[in-house]
Amino acid sequence: MDAQNERVAVFRRLHSSGCFVMPNPWDAGSARVLEQMGFKALATTSAGFAWTLGRADNQVMLDEALAHLRLVASAVTVPVNADFEGGFAADPQQVSANVTLAVATGISGLSIEDSTGDETQPLHEFDVAVERVRAARRAIDESGTDVVLTGRSEGFVCGRPDITETIRRLRAYAEAGADCLYAPRIDDVDHVAAIVAAVSPKPVNLLINAPFTTVGEAAALGVRRISVGGTLARAAWGGFLRAASEIANEGTFSQFAQLPNVDALFRQ
Repeated sequence: MDAQNERVAVFRRLHSSGCFVMPNPWDAGSARVLEQMGFKALATTSAGFAWTLGRADNQVMLDEALAHLRLVASAVTVPVNADFEGGFAADPQQVSANVTLAVATGISGLSIEDSTGDETQPLHEFDVAVERVRAARRAIDESGTDVVLTGRSEGFVCGRPDITETIRRLRAYAEAGADCLYAPRIDDVDHVAAIVAAVSPKPVNLLINAPFTTVGEAAALGVRRISVGGTLARAAWGGFLRAASEIANEGTFSQFAQLPNVDALFRQ
């Protein structure tokens, strides 16, 4: 069994019981440090990566995303789940082709979301959205890797916070072959519990990007996997902006006190 297959097997076992946290590094360095801290799996963040390029989220090109996935997956020994946005295509056949490319980077999982980027119609039509998940499933099956497929419904992200429609879509994505289901930006525990019940026994990923719950509380709701999206990257940006703003506006450097020895982290 090669390294990717071993990591995929580990990743699948993590989804079989309990609840695990899968934090989101934005580059190879942050990925290595998170692995050192003992996290059993990691996930990329499209937003965190885009910011390193000086762009907003969803402005990264396919070839850039693939190179980033390859870099992060090769930097660590734990499974890496790819934030693959919407598959970098609208057409299901092209989604399938792009998923094939993503799987070849060494990742252990990837997600396909149903947002369009069009404010007038922010979600793909239901049947198209389901077919896109089915196309991703087909690409993974044909690759022979058994990479974990996550189906994402983005209604609560893009201004369509309808829990009934979200559950309808997640159920359909599960039937289309998604191994894990995910509706980001949901922070109502009743909604979380409803999603878990609706797609059971398939696992659910919960995004925690604000302190509305804990790992223990999420586990008690039946959540199997927790990610933080771009929030760790935003926390890092927060420290940077505070320090830089103080220098620019006050001419002082108080934020430079008690900083970590980052170089030492990479000598371990």
